Amino acid sequence: MSAQTAAEVVLVDYGLGNLRSAQRGLERAGAAVEITDDPDDFAAADGIVLPGVGAFSEGMENAGPFREPLAAAADRGQPVFGICLGMQMLLTTSEEADHAGQGQVEGLNFIPGTNVRFERGRKVPHMGWNELRVEREHPIVEGIDGQYAYFVHSYYAEPDDDAVVATTDYGVSFPAVVANEAGNVFGTQFHPEKSGETGLQILRNFVEYCAER
Repeated sequence: MSAQTAAEVVLVDYGLGNLRSAQRGLERAGAAVEITDDPDDFAAADGIVLPGVGAFSEGMENAGPFREPLAAAADRGQPVFGICLGMQMLLTTSEEADHAGQGQVEGLNFIPGTNVRFERGRKVPHMGWNELRVEREHPIVEGIDGQYAYFVHSYYAEPDDDAVVATTDYGVSFPAVVANEAGNVFGTQFHPEKSGETGLQILRNFVEYCAER
């Protein structure tokens, strides 16, 4: 690790991530980033990032080989950070697979809950900038209450209440940031790498959290 690098982070390549953009954002935040499709790289990392763009069922199918290694990392207390679809994959299940006629698809189940579609009559996907409201303390949301982040999604998380860290309103108040009970597994529904200074603050918070573990 160089003197300028605060933490060494692996970015999981399972075929559905916004990898280069996420890599650049994390590097700007002070991380040394390795993009990897090898779960053997997880254990030595200070933190793990699970990006994601696309459908829940495809995401979970592609992430199948990583399910147990990610669970082991979470159990070890390593920081695991899911972005957008990656955040939704942290939950137990999603309505998206049912909606597409694919039946029940099991998520990683690190955070109990499901993902549901915005109600009819609301334009989907929810796309663009929206305000973040911090609901409880967590290192990942330090300094971002009332700031704006960039969203692109048609489904949103409905986790257990104590998992909600920050919310956003789109006709319904939905979780923008969630975290597990231990605090080391968390995710953002928005894309921090596309969210300007607010997103950079989130990524800096993540890198700092990784460095302090």
